[in-house]
Amino acid sequence: MLEVKEQLHGDNKTQKDSDSVKVHVPGDKSITQRVLILAALASGESRLRGLLHGGDVEATAQALRLLGVALPRIPSDGSELCITGVGSDGLKSPVQNLDLGNSGTGARLLLGVLAGSQIEATLVGDVSLQSRPMRRICSPLRTMGARLEHLCEEGCIPIRVDRSGPLRSIDWMSPVPSAQVKSAILLAGLVGRTEVVVTEAQQSRDHTERLFAEIGAPISIRNIPSGHQVELNNPPDIFAPLDFSVPGDVSSAAFVIAFAALGGAGVSVTIDNVSLNRTRTGFLDVFSRMGIDLTIEETGSGNTCEPRGLITASPSELHDTVVDAEEVPAVIDELPIIAVLGACSEGRTSIRGAGELRLKESDRIHSLVYNLQTLGVEVVEHEDGLEIEGTTRPLKGRIRAFGDHRIAMAFGVLARLKGTHIEIDDPTLSDISFPGFWGLLDKLTQTA
Repeated sequence: MLEVKEQLHGDNKTQKDSDSVKVHVPGDKSITQRVLILAALASGESRLRGLLHGGDVEATAQALRLLGVALPRIPSDGSELCITGVGSDGLKSPVQNLDLGNSGTGARLLLGVLAGSQIEATLVGDVSLQSRPMRRICSPLRTMGARLEHLCEEGCIPIRVDRSGPLRSIDWMSPVPSAQVKSAILLAGLVGRTEVVVTEAQQSRDHTERLFAEIGAPISIRNIPSGHQVELNNPPDIFAPLDFSVPGDVSSAAFVIAFAALGGAGVSVTIDNVSLNRTRTGFLDVFSRMGIDLTIEETGSGNTCEPRGLITASPSELHDTVVDAEEVPAVIDELPIIAVLGACSEGRTSIRGAGELRLKESDRIHSLVYNLQTLGVEVVEHEDGLEIEGTTRPLKGRIRAFGDHRIAMAFGVLARLKGTHIEIDDPTLSDISFPGFWGLLDKLTQTA
């Protein structure tokens, strides 16, 4: 096989032969933010590779710098970054507000860290972040004894964290499965050196638990009759630095898979070194039900705790599917691209039990309905979801991304297909989680 390698942007690359293309996607956003936080809190030097260089990650990194961590600039090419941690009790009260921009993950995880750190800090963010719910994070942290003050609207950022006494242990049942709630509690327990138990009706993303095991924190995981339970028992005063390679973001890969399935590349597309964490790949089951021709190959964990491998997608004939409430937690980030695929499928695709979509970077149910209707697609809006009637008509119109990177990219997949005439009002939003997104689609389009 004759392969040609091209550098697109950062770590986005293509390799191609006559009937297939191999690509890389940027590092996983959820994992990147977690490893930065844990490296900052470790005792010793962490060596990190494959970090995402994007807007949300940079906001979290800058907050860590203001907390006293000597964190170098994050490389745009995924090369190695070394961070000397300050230790679990080494953070300092910042002299200015911690501006998390649009990063809900960064804000929620840092609330847990700050709650256990016995320092004072105020978290702020952009208009979108200020509208997103923080009560589900603050409630368990307050139960642990953290002093949190909402400076504007109750349950929302900006939030001031004041010095408090030692945190109390907690046994928390999460009303809604949420990796961010679980992670905030675990981080508060780790930094505050107190035992915590978190139970969820369904298991949410488990990146934090995997990384805790990597640094030597005593984490235990078990299934119980009421759901899935995680326990941090006897957290250590000192924990180990990380030597870690971040895999490609499988949520970003979802857009590339969709583009390949819709024939955008004209050939099969293989995404290499992508996360295959089973708490993140639920959308692949949905894609398969919709008729997408997929091949998945696990290649190991790369000497780290996160499984990774290759996903190959081929041009496919798509049909409708149903996504219900039980499945939603495992596919919440990929629902926008599932809805867009529904517009290109035979039949009527239904997404229900997804009211959580209204609390993301935008009200994603409204954003999807508005834009699908703009393109001439028949769609019915529900409070907890939507139903999309697939069409073969040419799609055209101007898309409003509503400040939401996943909405911009989902409709960006359609915009790069032959025969469509679609314009995105703010294509730069993709840089939040997928730098080089448009360049990668353009390169794939050239192979068609």
